Amino acid sequence: MITPTAAAVPPQRTAAIIGAGPAGLMAAEQLASRGYRVDVFDAMPSVARKFLLAGIGGMNITHSEDYSTFVERYGHASAWLKPMLDDLTPEQLRDWIHGLGIDTFVGTSGRVFPTDMKAAPLLRAWLHRLKTQGVVFHPRHRWQGWPSSSDPHTWCFDTPAGTVQRSFDGVVLALGGASWARLGSDGRWATWLQQQQVDIAPLQPSNCGFDVSWSDFLKEKFAGTPIKHIQLSLTDIDGKQWQRTGEFVVSEYGIEGSLIYALSAPLRERLRQQQNLQMRNSSNHQPLLTLDWLPHVALQDTEKKLRQGKKGLSFANLLRKKLNLPAITSTLLRECCPQLDNRDLHAVANALKAMPLNPRQPRPINEAISSAGGVQSSAVNDQLMLNALPGVFVAGEMLDWEAPTGGYLLTACFATGKRAGNGLVEWLEAQAIS
Repeated sequence: MITPTAAAVPPQRTAAIIGAGPAGLMAAEQLASRGYRVDVFDAMPSVARKFLLAGIGGMNITHSEDYSTFVERYGHASAWLKPMLDDLTPEQLRDWIHGLGIDTFVGTSGRVFPTDMKAAPLLRAWLHRLKTQGVVFHPRHRWQGWPSSSDPHTWCFDTPAGTVQRSFDGVVLALGGASWARLGSDGRWATWLQQQQVDIAPLQPSNCGFDVSWSDFLKEKFAGTPIKHIQLSLTDIDGKQWQRTGEFVVSEYGIEGSLIYALSAPLRERLRQQQNLQMRNSSNHQPLLTLDWLPHVALQDTEKKLRQGKKGLSFANLLRKKLNLPAITSTLLRECCPQLDNRDLHAVANALKAMPLNPRQPRPINEAISSAGGVQSSAVNDQLMLNALPGVFVAGEMLDWEAPTGGYLLTACFATGKRAGNGLVEWLEAQAIS
């Protein structure tokens, strides 16, 4: 097999990847496959810690839905990310995984998983290939910025042996966002990049839970209760209607789970908007989020079933026997609709079809599955090189995009890693010619 590009690479030109998650490793693969010497630095004792932890419950790699719908899942960043996703579509990503000797399958939800549902075998196969290509890994090397803002070419690392300084011909930064700091993504890079005049959107929690002011009674009796087969609705700051059916969990602090995560981005922005309105003394008290307990039953039919209730039934038993609703329903109605008269069955039916939930704020970013914000699209070129730092590229969650769970997060990390790695290859080749 002939590899003509490898021999053409000057041996003195070196590339560094800082951050050994999926985006960083994908960037390393692009460079190594073209014959470059690649050093990968990571703060943790081993690579891809978050990738491995996320795969414990089943490694959801990507999604099999229609590609145009898939791209739309990235919201405001869809148009920006699409060219990168075009270069590594979900189908192409599956082919790449198959090339590592790992089979995949499509689950009933359309999500794509490795056949054994685990992340570790995939990662082992990938690392073996990278090491065979000559990639050198440097664990326990935490990037600490530059010696001074006027010297962005000397990279400082905190290591068990003390501070180490290195220089490279090109660098890909793939340090993650600011969620799960214990796994290495702490967002400290934002300050150092801002000092280099890189525009950074504030890092915020995404795919996260929200605080709700529950009573002590509810927390003691119902914390941890799943709420299933319901629909949540909200209107985002652009007036778009969001409706999602599924389940979530009532936790001690508020609400969490898959349905909440799916709506976390528009809900977070609505909360921010509401807080700004309140600061202006607005009297707008519209509910941010409403819950439909019976999404497949019309309002009139809900009320009709309630009126068929037997005399002597308690309110909780009426909901349970006539509408097959769980015990937590009456308690949540009391918490969320304190003025509701249980004897007014028309009002009860309306409350069941649109019960207001009043989340106060997202949970802390360190508890979130992922983060929003980061390096803005205006701060990089089409190859993801920083305009303010030629030769420095950015990939993964460091960039300003977000997506729901379901394989979208990982796919974009892989795709942006590929784009940044290839971008650095092109840049190094241009530098060699000049």
